[in-house]
Amino acid sequence: MENSSKSRSVLAEPEDEGLGFAPRVSQITLSAIKQMPILASKVGGCVSLGQGIPSFNTPEFIRQAIIDELKNNDALGKYSMQPGVPALKEAVAEDLKRRKKIAAIDPDNQIFISCGGMEALATAICTVVSPGDEVILPSPTYASHTEQILFAQGQPRYVPVLEKEGWRLDVEGIASAISKKTKAIILCNPVNPTGAVFSEEDIRAVAKLVLAHNLYLIMDEAYDFLLFDDAQSFSPASMPELANNLICAYSFSKRFCMTGWRVGYMYAPKAVIRQALKIHDAFAICAPTISQYAALAALRATNGKDGAGDLFVNDLVSALKRRRDLVCARMDKLKDLFSYAKPTGGYYVFPKFSVKESSIDFALKLLHEAKVITIPGSAFGPTGEGHLRFSFGATDEELNEAFDRIEKFWRSN
Repeated sequence: MENSSKSRSVLAEPEDEGLGFAPRVSQITLSAIKQMPILASKVGGCVSLGQGIPSFNTPEFIRQAIIDELKNNDALGKYSMQPGVPALKEAVAEDLKRRKKIAAIDPDNQIFISCGGMEALATAICTVVSPGDEVILPSPTYASHTEQILFAQGQPRYVPVLEKEGWRLDVEGIASAISKKTKAIILCNPVNPTGAVFSEEDIRAVAKLVLAHNLYLIMDEAYDFLLFDDAQSFSPASMPELANNLICAYSFSKRFCMTGWRVGYMYAPKAVIRQALKIHDAFAICAPTISQYAALAALRATNGKDGAGDLFVNDLVSALKRRRDLVCARMDKLKDLFSYAKPTGGYYVFPKFSVKESSIDFALKLLHEAKVITIPGSAFGPTGEGHLRFSFGATDEELNEAFDRIEKFWRSN
């Protein structure tokens, strides 16, 4: 395989062979995104540029709605219907139609509510990928996509993005990577970890390849609302010709600062949803009912114009744009250490570093010597090596403290 678990893992994993574990588990690893905070908890006193958690609280209007529901809705402590609370599915369909310019959605048959966007992605991959199938990924891309493919016993096939062109998709490279074994292409847009936003032209070109070879296109659009500098995030969900080949995963975690509520959803063809619900039932039964009502409160307050949800998201984007600019300004003072492409979406930046060390070794050095959590680039695919992922979801004070420490570390070495 092109990217071994050792190159993706920060922790030295113990040898557990001979204990009867399934190969599909032993070949995957805990994401470095999760490993670095675990290590940091043992170091103590660290400040984080690591895990993608926004510093903002779940908005007051959602929390208040749940307080009211807890007083009056006995359903909150029980399982919901397995595919999700019907009212939430209807609200999701209306929100998707408005935002993605989709003519019609059948909420009963084209949507299921998942335990976060992560479960939607994992369920999608396990639904369509068979042992030995190849799945094409741009590199770098979101770390967990690799582990989900391997768990399904598929094979990741990485196609490097064009870093010198602002992390642009290499459509010709994707076309060349398609083989008889290819089953799907996965795109995260806006991109975690680079902060790039793929162009409409390139996404349409990938969609043509999907149709020509009868593949699945799996879209991770968790950050589709978070755009800067007039960037536009084109969704292939607006392409009716892709109706039978497209699976989209969405999350409430980033848009409404609900990471701990664990609620998201899948939008897909009816047949895919039918099969995916078997997996959802076997592993989760249903998304947390209380979280589904929180998501419903979020969407009921969002009309695309002036609802409380719209105002919250607008303020969130403005604050994160300011934090992006702060982080870029701090890296500009460290040009002998970092070079980067300015992100236009999400809340990550993916700088290249000048130190002649692996990304894991350099991230560990920053952790132990500067007490700053970063994520090694190798976690995001082979061409992530030589980079670190920084999140600018933290507060201004935390971001400045992190870069004060990095600057002191660098100037003293």
